[in-house]
Amino acid sequence: MSAIFVQNLRKSYGPLVAVDGISFEVQPGECFGLLGPNGAGKSTAINCIVGALRPDQGEIKIHGEADPTQPAVRAKIGVAPQPIALYGDLTAEENLRFFGTLYGLADGKLRERIEMALEFSGLAARRKDRVHTYSSGMQRRLNLVCGILHDPPVILLDEPTVGVDPQSRNLIFDNIEALKRLGRTIVYTTHYMEEAQRLCDRVAIIDQGKILALDTVSSLLREYGGTPTVEVEFAARPSGLEDLGGEWEGNRLRVRTERPLETLARVAGHGDAFQQVRIERADLEAVFLRLTGKKLRD
Repeated sequence: MSAIFVQNLRKSYGPLVAVDGISFEVQPGECFGLLGPNGAGKSTAINCIVGALRPDQGEIKIHGEADPTQPAVRAKIGVAPQPIALYGDLTAEENLRFFGTLYGLADGKLRERIEMALEFSGLAARRKDRVHTYSSGMQRRLNLVCGILHDPPVILLDEPTVGVDPQSRNLIFDNIEALKRLGRTIVYTTHYMEEAQRLCDRVAIIDQGKILALDTVSSLLREYGGTPTVEVEFAARPSGLEDLGGEWEGNRLRVRTERPLETLARVAGHGDAFQQVRIERADLEAVFLRLTGKKLRD
């Protein structure tokens, strides 16, 4: 049984179609990336999945149970929304206690989960400080642990690293990887391709409310990434490599090939000294731009 089942989901705001009939399933323990430019429909899809928005049509199931607006279904979901959902005049500990109470935690269990969250987020030393004094990275980390305080099996993270410093981003990555090891199911929305490439088992690329492609990162790279390029810079331009094809620019040769290692072996066996070697392979950003285009999204 899927952890998350979404079928023909559609949501409009007047004439604007934000989500246009998308379908996907997320398996238990999987980290599933929902990637798209700003305004692609990612946050609307997340809000429908967690029951914050009613879709115009479509079916959503969480571990086989329909209607995420029902308390029993919603209890299985943790969400860290893109807008910071914290009380700035409260301390980290007070925010966690408040949200934990809403989740039905009490007494020893609540204290245990608060301690876990403070350690997990790296905020134990700042537990008594008011949240409005925190950096954006610290607030993002607290935002995440407030969403998982009740230890839900399904976690939805909507742009969880927007505006954070490199250290906080790295800790958030470590946290997500730790949650994956615990078997939690994660939906991760982002427009940072390197994050999805590191964290996600599969990704769906969405634009203008539609899913354009859905597969593992490696499969998407093979299908949409294009042919790898071998670039070799020689001390002096050699002869005898004409049958490799490619393009010369001075002493630099660029060859597009599906067999880059064989091309390199051929160059190395030729006997001519080379100064620099590079293999250019498409990354997820190249796939993303190929599918969604390079036009600015403001």
